[in-house]
Amino acid sequence: MVEAEALTFRMRQLAAMTATGFEQACADLLARDGFRRPLRVGGAGDLGVDVTARDSEDRLLILQCKQYQNPVGSGHVQKFNGTARPHHGADIPVMIALNGFTQPAVDFARHHQLILVGRPELKKWAHGQHLYDVIGIQRTTL
Repeated sequence: MVEAEALTFRMRQLAAMTATGFEQACADLLARDGFRRPLRVGGAGDLGVDVTARDSEDRLLILQCKQYQNPVGSGHVQKFNGTARPHHGADIPVMIALNGFTQPAVDFARHHQLILVGRPELKKWAHGQHLYDVIGIQRTTL
């Protein structure tokens, strides 16, 4: 068994996973980074939440994980925006896309303060950097 601190994935490994496996890999990376109670909750009827976890300041992190072959479009980001904070109470809403986002999706997310993790950021996270370092969130005890 690999120690949690050493957990990494190659991008081709992530691409070869099932959708459920990709979500679980994201939950496992959160655990590696010290988030509390990372839980994969994705599936039919998940209302835009694939993984939840709490950070050291008890902020609720919600991940929506997209393993699409093409960049994720604005419609998916808009849908996530409609549920992440209002329905689930996310303090930190993060959408992860294996193959990035379209420019309209990026523009929408920026306007609504959603965090997007595209391929370059996902690669850094999967290869061992802490998620908050990758996305530019200040961390204290994590």
